Amino acid sequence: MIVGVCRMELYLADRHSLKEKRQVVKGLKDRLRRGFNVSVAEVDAHELWQSAVLAAACVGTDRAYVNGVLDQLLRAVEREHDLELVRSELEFV
Repeated sequence: MIVGVCRMELYLADRHSLKEKRQVVKGLKDRLRRGFNVSVAEVDAHELWQSAVLAAACVGTDRAYVNGVLDQLLRAVEREHDLELVRSELEFV
């Protein structure tokens, strides 16, 4: 069994409140869950309204498959218009 975790630091430039941030983050998490069949959670920067840190986890039997899913997920996040992907890191267990 291979577990892949992708940690993403996001910048939300046009957000002016935590409520606006939550709307964008919730929508992104829902799209990632539906589109990639991964678990997604906000893991840091909860009180900062222009920053978010998300983690997505994927489980599989093949490292290449898990890596491919997380790479596609990162490309999808990079195409988002409401935010900027500042930094990402992948970890496999």
